[in-house]
Amino acid sequence: MANSNEHNRTLRRVVITGLGAVTPLGTDVPTSWQAALRGDNGIGGIQCFDASAFPCRIAGEVKEDFQPLDYIDKKEVKRMDRFVQFALASADMAVADAEMRFAPDESQRYGCLLGVGLGGMATFERNHESLLRTGPQRVSPFFIPMLIGNMAAGHVCMRYGLRGPNSCVSTACAAGTHAIGDSFKIIQRGDADVMLSGGCESVVTPLGVGGFCAMRALSTRNDEPDRASRPFDEQRDGFVLGEGAGILVLEELERARQRGAAIYAEVVGYGMSADAYHMTQPDPEAKGVAICMQRALDDAGLRTDEVAYVNAHGTSTPYNDKYETLAIKKVFGDHAYRLAVSSTKSMTGHLLGAAGGVEGVFTALAVRHGVVPPTRNWEHLDADCDLDYVPNEARRMPVRVAMSNSLGFGGTNACVVFKQYTEPI
Repeated sequence: MANSNEHNRTLRRVVITGLGAVTPLGTDVPTSWQAALRGDNGIGGIQCFDASAFPCRIAGEVKEDFQPLDYIDKKEVKRMDRFVQFALASADMAVADAEMRFAPDESQRYGCLLGVGLGGMATFERNHESLLRTGPQRVSPFFIPMLIGNMAAGHVCMRYGLRGPNSCVSTACAAGTHAIGDSFKIIQRGDADVMLSGGCESVVTPLGVGGFCAMRALSTRNDEPDRASRPFDEQRDGFVLGEGAGILVLEELERARQRGAAIYAEVVGYGMSADAYHMTQPDPEAKGVAICMQRALDDAGLRTDEVAYVNAHGTSTPYNDKYETLAIKKVFGDHAYRLAVSSTKSMTGHLLGAAGGVEGVFTALAVRHGVVPPTRNWEHLDADCDLDYVPNEARRMPVRVAMSNSLGFGGTNACVVFKQYTEPI
């Protein structure tokens, strides 16, 4: 039987040719990326509702300069939850960045697969209030189509006439990375030539914040929002909720080369696993996360010492950061201490289903430009978190291979590996 590396050589190669994002750091990729490299803070007091009664009153909100009408017709905006608006805006950016033209006669070869964690939470809350206040006749006929998570991918497919794979991954905080990995496999095995993939989320709402507050998962550093998200720091006290979207154009290599597309990076590996341990807490032995990362490396046919950078899940919660660090050590051994490991959630907050999409964008840019974004607010050493977390300042360095991790409630884990693309001789 052929080994995995021999098998991989028979599969099609997949590259990233376009990027789009709406984040708490900016309403496009260049703005968000430059802010991340500066170590800027995207977190502040919650503006979209009165959070004065909540234990946590801070979030990573997309700022007011995001205007959905720049991307979507006014009539349609009213029929879309905010997470869908973020997705369509990011898809437009990614398609324009890739200089992609979707030929109608090839529409079955194009698709969209997006990750969404909780879907239209704001839509749910508004319609539930209407139901209680005035009865079922006041529930909007658009309630269900606005609420369901797969509508983001559906709207993207409708916008561009994509008749290939149209799907949604809903695996909590791992959803965006699962979507990228699943799309990679769809192209690799020949079921599509182009996939728009990533994640989107918008649940900075009373019920969303209230639910995470009830779990005691959020930071309560309300008086210092710029210092609240501090992954791997000994004084971390919980994550900060964020919102946004990140979408990548994944494309079969030969197609991209034939049309002269600019290539950010090649997608070379994908791993997924389960902790099989607890609804919300990570496995203290980090078995599932380690399995996931090792599977991604095996899928890529790479050695551990070939990886230069890990964009960590790094939520700023006591357990996640400790056990993700343990998993990295289990997989990489002594090389773990030579890796650059950073968490961009220190600047954006935790975007839940969108996290893997935005972090996929940042990881692809790190590979393309040879610079690693920092972990903001890393100030106090935790004995259990003793790796190189690129504290507070971006670092220029060769990034031939990079990994992006995402870990979700229910013990679901996802990992993708990006590699620097070089033209064949």
